[in-house]
Formats: sequence, C-alpha cells, structure tokens
Amino acid sequence: MTKKMETAMREELLYKMQNAFPLSERPFARIAEELGSDEAEILSQVKALKEEGIIRQTSAIFDTKRLGYRSSLVAFKVPEDRIEEAAAVINAHPGVSHNYLRNHDFNVWFTLAVPPESRLGLQGTVDRLKSLSGAEEAIVLPTLKMFKISVKLDTTGKQEKKEKLRHKEHKAIKMQARHYAAIRELQKDLPVVGEPFKEASERLGMSYDELFRIAEELKEAGVMRRFATILNHRKAGFTANAMSVWNVPEKKAEELGRRIAEFRAVSHCYLRPRYPDWPYNLFAMVHATDQDACDGIIREIADETGLNDYAKLYSTREFKKQRLVYFDPAFEEWERKHT
Repeated sequence: MTKKMETAMREELLYKMQNAFPLSERPFARIAEELGSDEAEILSQVKALKEEGIIRQTSAIFDTKRLGYRSSLVAFKVPEDRIEEAAAVINAHPGVSHNYLRNHDFNVWFTLAVPPESRLGLQGTVDRLKSLSGAEEAIVLPTLKMFKISVKLDTTGKQEKKEKLRHKEHKAIKMQARHYAAIRELQKDLPVVGEPFKEASERLGMSYDELFRIAEELKEAGVMRRFATILNHRKAGFTANAMSVWNVPEKKAEELGRRIAEFRAVSHCYLRPRYPDWPYNLFAMVHATDQDACDGIIREIADETGLNDYAKLYSTREFKKQRLVYFDPAFEEWERKHT
C-alpha cells in the first residue's frame, strides 16, 4: 500500500468510526469489509491512531438528561493570576467533562453535570466551584433548545458543506437493572481487539445478542445517542474551534438555530439564556483546519442568516476533555469533601 493510499484509508476509517461504529461480534471485521480491507489491517490502523492520540475513545454516547443528570455550560470570569489554580479546582469535579480557556472576559468555560441524588444540585455546585476557584463572576447557560449535537469531523474532505438534520421520535422505555448494567459497560473505551465486546458481555453475563439488543433499546429511547469514536480534534488536523455566539431575536431563534445547525462544520448548536452582561442566546461550535477557515465559516453563517451581532470565542487552552462517567461514586465523594 502506497503512502497516499494509506492516508486515504485512515481518513475514510476515521470518518466511518465517527459516524456509525458497528455493534457486532467482530466490528472491525465489518468495517474492514466496508472499506475493502481486512480485519488485521484495520486493527493495526486503529491501534496506531490511538497511540498517536488521534482517536480519544470509542464508546457509547449517552444523553445526560435522560439518565436523570442535570447539566449546563458554565462560564467563569477568573483573574489571570488564578487561572491555573481555578482550572485545577474545576477539573477535580467528576461532572466536568470539558474545560477550556477562551479569549473573552468570561475566560474559563466548562460543562458540568450532577447526578439526580446530588445534595448541592447544579446551581449549588456552581456556587461552590466559584468560591473554591476564586472566580469573580459566573454565568450558568443550560440548554433551552437543542438543534444539534453531533461531533463528526470531515476527515475525508469529501462531504457536502451542509447536512440535512432529521428529528427522530423516541420510544418510551422503562429503565431496568439490565439497562443500567449495560450503560456502565458501554460507556467504557472499547479495546482494539477482534472481539472488543467479549469482556463486557462476560462481565454482564449476557450473550452478544442480548447486549446489542439492550443497546438498541437505549438508542431507540434516546438514552444512548450513538456508539461512536471521538477524535482529538487538533491531532486529527482540525486545529481551530470557535464557540460562535449570536444575539438572535427570540421570534427567529427556532428558524435560525435550525439553519445554522445544518452547517456540517457546526458540531453543537443550542439556544441558551441571556444575562445583562451576556447578550448572546444562540451557540454554535465550529470546527475547521485552521482559524482562517473557521472565521470563513462563521462569516458565511452571518451572511446567510443576516445576523451581525455575534462573537467568536476561540479556545486557547484545553484544561480537560473526557467522557463523563455515569453512576460514578466520585460524585458523592466530591460532595462529601466540599460540603
């Protein structure tokens, strides 16, 4: 295989694993068949991509709120000389999955989730983190309306600029012990072996068929968004990401939110509350290969929507980025320590 062919295969492999990772006994063999390769070659490529840090994790992606957790985006205004200390304090909370330094007066941005049994609750946890970190101000920005959540980087460069988004109706589900047991296993990073679900099925005492049936039930209920691979954006070649924030008239928020979400480069698009010192209510995360490309996409969004009151908050440092671990005793331990 030539270097050019190997690069093309890696790009296709990464795109496929982000979009639809097979829930099957030998998923890498199925991917190999779809790419015209063999299982051994695909396993070798995936191992290399993990060693290079391009692949972060392959696992189930769950809907936090459908599992009873309360969550929000939070922004702190932290003095320059306290940023390192504040980031360490915030990162120590098990419900913080993402934490970034961004180019704004509100400079520390993180996502926070707390379990249903939390004594402090979401606002109480934010207040405690604000006090512990020495932040001067805080704004809590929960999702009022979600238009899109789908991190699928176009590693091939072949995809259309826009994508049609389809609303999926979810089935009602009565969560039972077997569902929760499966969630605890499916949230773990998948080993890169021929039968990666084998250990999970053995620990659960389930056959492959039963495990995959439960996974499908969780997906149909919207509890599991999808099973997929998440990449390290920068190492995958997407070196710029901007949180574009827009001041949108309330009566046009629904229409414009859906239009912005159709841009493939937008991974997340939400309607959030405003504050007296924060006028922006529509958030769209934009990913591109460099800042010029990112700026260009945001200009295109502005031109197409007619919106001119917006800001671009680039992440200048990544303090934390990891998948939330559900039903983790670390939540109770953190509250016991800090209350």
